[in-house]
This record gives sequence, structure tokens and C-alpha cells, in this order.
Amino acid sequence: MTISKFLIALFMLFSFIGNSQTLKWKPITQQTKPWSRWWWEGNAVNPKDLTFNMENYQKVGLGGLEITPIYGVKGKEAKFVDFLSPKWVSLFKHTLDEGKRLNMGIDLANASGWPFGGRWVEPEDACRYVAHKVYTLKEGEKLTEAITFQQKAMIRFVLPKNVEPKDLKQPISKNDNLQELAIDQVKFDKILPLETLMAYSDKGETLNLTDKVNAEGQLNWQAPAGNWSLYAIFSGWHGKMVERAGPGGEGDVIDHFSEKATKNYLKAFDKAFAKTDVSSMRAFFNDSYEVDDAKGQADWTPELFNEFQKRRGYDLRNYLPNLFSQEKTDINSRVLCDYRTTISDLILETYTSAWANWGHSRGKIVRNQAHGSPGNTLDLYSMVDIPEIEGTDLLRIKFASSASNVMGKKLTSSESATWDNEHFLSNLGDVKKDLDLFFLGGVNHVFYHGTNYSPKNEPFPGWLFYAATHFTPHNPFWKHFGTLNQYVARTQTFLQNTKPDNDILLYFPIYDRFAEQTPKGLLQHFDGVTPEFNNTDFKTIAQQMLDRGYSFDYISDKQIGNLSVKNQQILSGETTWKTILLSENETIPLETFAKLVQLAKDGATIVIHNKLPQDVPGLGNLVERQSEFKRLLSQLNFTQNLGVSVAKVGTGFFVMGENLEQIMATTKVQREIMIDKGLSSIRKTYAKGKTYFINNTKPNNFEGWVKIETPFQSVALYNPMTEKLGLARFNAKTNEVYLQLSAGESILMETHNDRLKVEKYPYFKTTLTQELTGNWKISFTEGGEILPKTIETKTLGSWTNFEGDEYKNFSGIATYSHQFKLVNISKSGYWLDLGKVSESAKVSINDVSLGTLLGPSFKVFVPANVLKSQNILTVEVANSMANRVIALEKKGEVWQKFYNINVSARLKQNLGKDGYFTTKNWPPKESGILGKVTLTALEVLK
Repeated sequence: MTISKFLIALFMLFSFIGNSQTLKWKPITQQTKPWSRWWWEGNAVNPKDLTFNMENYQKVGLGGLEITPIYGVKGKEAKFVDFLSPKWVSLFKHTLDEGKRLNMGIDLANASGWPFGGRWVEPEDACRYVAHKVYTLKEGEKLTEAITFQQKAMIRFVLPKNVEPKDLKQPISKNDNLQELAIDQVKFDKILPLETLMAYSDKGETLNLTDKVNAEGQLNWQAPAGNWSLYAIFSGWHGKMVERAGPGGEGDVIDHFSEKATKNYLKAFDKAFAKTDVSSMRAFFNDSYEVDDAKGQADWTPELFNEFQKRRGYDLRNYLPNLFSQEKTDINSRVLCDYRTTISDLILETYTSAWANWGHSRGKIVRNQAHGSPGNTLDLYSMVDIPEIEGTDLLRIKFASSASNVMGKKLTSSESATWDNEHFLSNLGDVKKDLDLFFLGGVNHVFYHGTNYSPKNEPFPGWLFYAATHFTPHNPFWKHFGTLNQYVARTQTFLQNTKPDNDILLYFPIYDRFAEQTPKGLLQHFDGVTPEFNNTDFKTIAQQMLDRGYSFDYISDKQIGNLSVKNQQILSGETTWKTILLSENETIPLETFAKLVQLAKDGATIVIHNKLPQDVPGLGNLVERQSEFKRLLSQLNFTQNLGVSVAKVGTGFFVMGENLEQIMATTKVQREIMIDKGLSSIRKTYAKGKTYFINNTKPNNFEGWVKIETPFQSVALYNPMTEKLGLARFNAKTNEVYLQLSAGESILMETHNDRLKVEKYPYFKTTLTQELTGNWKISFTEGGEILPKTIETKTLGSWTNFEGDEYKNFSGIATYSHQFKLVNISKSGYWLDLGKVSESAKVSINDVSLGTLLGPSFKVFVPANVLKSQNILTVEVANSMANRVIALEKKGEVWQKFYNINVSARLKQNLGKDGYFTTKNWPPKESGILGKVTLTALEVLK
């Protein structure tokens, strides 16, 4: 052999060795496992039961817990512990120590309940509202009545109580029965302080008369020439109380627009932890804003006028008639927009940023739910380490993940399975469906909602929370919960260790909403896209992109200010996008539009749907801003090209048109067309290619070729539920991959830029099917109230149809056993299909465990070597908690024993006369294997 031939052979050998790989799952870590919100009811916890609970959670695969102290359990008052008291801190310290031992992370909510507030919040730091009165005077007249505002007393309870504000001590923290009262909002009779008195004449004159009002409210002023309107502004106490607060945490909600209030509030945590090592705690957490789900809005702060002038460049006091007017005029809308922009700035800077900085200075990260606040949600999420979302609307979910993607944050978390179904009816299949939606929306750090601390010896159903899927050991699905947690952990190992790979940045046109007058008050609250952006092009275009398979993130004005361009790609940090898209919004800040023009000059492509913005928002320095805006617009000289208008700017372009797909084709942005086949996906990037999480959202199985918008040399598939993995069937020339997915099933797909030499992913085609008929033995092994007798049947159906109340009332585990003869022989394996199951099932044949099935498909692969001529099938089925709860209520046993809202109904038809949830009208819920079971022989699909 010549030297050259030897070198070629050696090169080929090393190339082959280099491409020979063994696919394996990425390591599961504490962070890739799912976490859970952990409610401490009444803080009535003790070290022994804390350890018992945490060991249970660790065994089923939870990676961490977020402690949220809430309202207590009736009858356990002697065990209540005040939030942040020395005893509470010692219990928290025990939890941290056990977390280290069990390798479980610990987060802590920065309040007992939500929002931020508590007994230590003084009235001057409590949330405020603005009240105003208008007086009229003619030339030469004096105002005879006193300029005062009497705040009327009012009180709202979570559930009705026969108590009036006059019966309570002031401040509210001095009352010693706050758990029983469960006050949602309270205002006391009091004279409100006057913030300012302004006079406006019909000739356009404006006068500040505040210093002419004495302590009794008398105005020492005579109206000069003209007709005058006098606006008196008063600052009131909104009275919102912390929701669902536990002992020691009840009290006023803070003023979220005051840095002083924020810092004073957080001092309680500094004091509590001053002598305790809490270094192993990971994060502080803030639950959703939810200040204004009360009567009236918390829409003021004492420093509002000063902050407004500093930020907007003019004095709001000169425009009070415009702020409070319901008449839709240009100037009124501009003043209102500036007021809301100032509020947005304040909640960002004096609350969210101040809180995050406080946490960071103490060595902790912060996790935040920003939705529902009266500020720019994207900016609020940008200031924290882990943005968190809740709900099952993809357009809403993407607000948190977009902020993470744009700001380079590794984690996006979710409050998961909140009110997934009515109490006791949610099964693990329902939860998986929700989690898949979160994954598709960019979430990669799941928190269940949630898990209750419950003493070891507490009888069924244990301690519960009013609004939740009940992830508790008392729930029969607990025995199968670990399977779901393994699925989440495997999935999140991919999603946490890849980077975003979306194509489009969709501009969030919040200033159009800031300028829109609303009948409910001065503020708007942003909780996603619906209902705030109903009937807007922004919502229409966002939904269209979802439905058509375009990948996108939202982006705010502040975030646009930090973008740059490299090789025609738009950069934020190390992440790139192909274009920025503006929906048909009316206004855009001058700074934002100037930045877009500059990005285009640097090589970016900016896409406009339908038409350009027409103006700048707000009133300050308006003429100069409008002039500069028009100058920038004049640089855009559009020419028509096949229905799309294109304006070249520098080395980039502005592209405008009506048809989304036509515009995107012009910008070379492609959609993932698998969406047309019912497959939803999220695409991410890693060093060697792309990672896709793909979910079959249709109720039917999917099989076929799928084209992806990613060039590749090879593709690997990872099934996070079954743990199967291998080289996919693919066509690198056409970018196609062959997929087989059951209804609701998900797959992780990893593209590679080189050729893989690995074991192939298993594909099968079905041949002959046999129904497993004959005798079934059903043994009831765990649960209650009592274990029914073993029963045998030849007809499968709900075990609640058997004779005897013990079957109807049973919640727990039933084990099905069935002997069958193998009819159809296969060398490749079999599908065992249990049909319909209520609710989850663990399957084994001949003592070989085959897996746990959560639904909606209850099909499991059976290797050929497991089956013999004669076989024993064993299926362990868990039903729901519902039937046992129904039985308890029929017997009159009290299990709803909690303060505050106790246990409320999700659906009105399940609301009892006492205002609490009830199952009294429920029939027994279907349980067990509900129909025929089949075994289908398979052949390997080549």
C-alpha cells in the first residue's frame, strides 16, 4: 500500500470512528426535574412531617419546591406559626437542610399568599387610589364648601361575614382574628389628604391653588375673570388585602409604585433571616400582580406628580381635566397614555427592579409572574432571572418565554395545571397535555400547582388548596406520578440545554392600548393577548403565525433599543432572528422607530403588516417628536413588487404588505409546515444542529413524512415517555423525517450536521390483532374507604358498575390480571392496547414491567421475547380521588376544614348552598379498564 493510500484509509477509519456514536439521554439534574409549589397551610408544620413530605416528593421525582405559606386548617390553630417569626425561620431552616440532603431545590414566595403585603405594611406604604372632585366658579366667586373628600367605609370578604369596618381595629394588622375574617378589601371612614388643587379657566389659564387651602379644607381664593373649573386630587387607601394569607402574613398590599414601600416591605425578610444561614435557598418568588381584582383600582402613589414630570417632561397637574375626561380626543388619549406609561415605568423600576436587586444582593435569583400588572409585561419579565407564566393560552405563555429568549435567560417557568379540571377530576394525562402546551410555548422549568404539606397521619383527602390539581400522596395517581415526572425531566434536559431559534420578533404595541380609554378606570392590566388585544391586528397576526407554523417571540420597545445586526441577522446577545414584524398599530415611540430605521440601515429586514404606524404616542415634546418621526418616514421610499412594497434603507429593507405568507416569503422566513398535519413544534438550536419538541395535537394517530425547515445530515429521535431513542428514517435531500406518533404523543428530534452511525429508532407496522377475551380477575390493593372484594368478570367496564357501594365509593389502585394464549407470532414485538382507561395504568406481562400509561393513548410496546404461548397480563389501574370524596360527602363527613376561601368550585354547578365546592350531585366516576383490550403483532418498518 502506498503512503497516500494508507493515509486515505487511515482518514476514513478515523472518520468512521468519529461518526460512530452512542445516543444517550442527557443527565437528569435537580433543575431539569419538575418542581412544585408547596403550600404550608397555617404554617402548621413540624420537622418530622416536613421530612416525611419531602422524602415522598423526592421519591416520585420532584427536583424542588417553592414554599408558599397560606391560610390555615380549622382545628389546628394551636399549631399555627406566624410567617417570618423565629419559629417559622427555624422550620424553614430545617427544610433547607433536608433539601440539601435530598438534593431538592428550595424557592420561597416573598409573601404569605399574594401579592406582596402583610401585617408589617404600614398605612403610608399601602396601595393607593386617586379620588377627585370638580368645582366650578365664575368671576368674583369664592368657594364656600370645604375641599375635602370623605372616604366611605367598605369591606369585602372572601366569603360573606357579618362584620363592618367600624368593628375592626386600625391599622388592620392589630386585629387578632384575621384568619377567620379572611378580608379581601377594607376601607375605613376617613378624610383623605389633598394632593393638589388646580384651577382651569375657559381661556386656557392654569393655576395651582394647593397652598391656598388651609387645614380645614377652606380655599382662600377669589376667581378672576372667566369661568373656572377646580380639580381637587386626593390620595386614598385602596384597602386591598393579601389574598389567601397565612398567619402573620395578613395585611395591606404594598404600593407597587413606590420604591420606599418595596424596600420597607423587604426589610422584614432581612430581619427574619439576619441570624440564619439560608444560603442553600435558590430563589425568591413573586406570584401574579392581582391587586385590582377588587373594588376600584390601585392607581396612585404619593410621588406620582413628581415622577410624571421627571419622566414625561411636563406637569400632569396642568392636564387633570384631560386625564379624567371620558371624551375621546387626541390630547386626552395622549395624557392618559403618558400617565399609564409612568405607572408602567414605576412598577418596573421601583418594584420589580428594586425587588430583583434586593434578591441579587443577598445571593438569590428571583422568579416572577408579571402578568396582570398595569405595566409592559415583557419589560417586567426582562428584569428577573426566571420569568413565570400560567394558563393554557399559547399566546399568553409566549410573553414569559419571549422575554427569556430576547434577554438571554436560560429558564422560563410555568405555574402548571392550575384549575386543569374540577377538583379531583384531573388525571395525569390532562396534566401532560398542559405541560406539552407549555413546552411548545417555550417553557422549560415546570412547577406544578400544586402540592400541600399534609401530616403523615392526616386522613383522606389530607390538607388541600382551594384551586389546584391535587398532587398529593392521597391521590391514587401518585403511584404513577413518577412516570410523568420522568417524562418532564427528560424533555427539560433538552429544552434547558439548547438556545432559542425563532425567526420573527413581533413588536408588542402597548402604546396603542395605553392611549385607549376604558370604562373600568384609569389603568389597563396586561394578562396576555386576550382580552386586552381583542379585535386588534396584533392578536390576529400573532394567532395566524401560530396557526401557520411561524416561530416568533414578542419584543418590547426597550428590548428593541438593545438590538444589533450582523450578517443581516438581528441580534440580542447571542441569539438571532431573521426579521422584526410590526402589526397594524397606530403609534410607535420615536426612539423605537428610529432604532428600526437604523437596524435596516445596518442590514436588517423590518416587516410591516398592512400599514406603517401613523404617529408617536404621548404629549411631551410632541411637535418636535412628530417632526422627527415624519423625517424618518420620508426615508422610506416604497416600490411595489408582486403585492409587496419594499423600501431599501442602507443595506437593509422595510417590507410591507397584507398577506403574511407573501411578506414572509419575500424575507425568506419559512414556516414549519408540519403544523398542517396537526403536529405542533418548537425549534431550538445547539452546537451540532437543531432540536425540535414535536407534539401530536390531534385526537388521531399520526404516521408519515414530515418536512422541516432545517438542513441536516442525519436525525435522531428521543421519546421522553418511553425512553426509546435512535436514528430516524430521514431524507437529507428533501429535509424530511418519518414520524409515528399516537394521539397526544410527543417526540424530541435532534438534527445533526454530520452522519450518525447509531442504532435505528424503532418503527413498526401492524399486522394481525387479537382481542384478549376470557376471565379477568380484579383485586383492589390500595386505597379506600375500604378495599372491595376481589371480583372476576368476562366483560370489562367501569368497576363502579359492580354490585355494592364499596366499588362505587372506592378510590385507589386495582390490579387486573388476565391469562391469555398468544395467537399471532411476531419476531418484532406487539402493541398491547388497553383501549380506554380511567385514569392511568402500569402494565406488565409475565412479571416484566412494560411501562406506565397516562393517556390519552393507552398503548404499550411488548418485546417479542416477553411473550410465551401462555401469558399473564397484569395491569395496575389508578382511578381518581372523586369517588371516595363523593362517599365522604354522602356520609356527611367534613373534609373541607380550611380557612379563607376553603375549597371553592371551578364550575358553578358544583357550588353548594354554603358557597363551597360539593360533589353531592355527582354520580360515581368511571374507573378502571373500560373496554376491550387487544394485542397486535408488529413488523419492523424498513
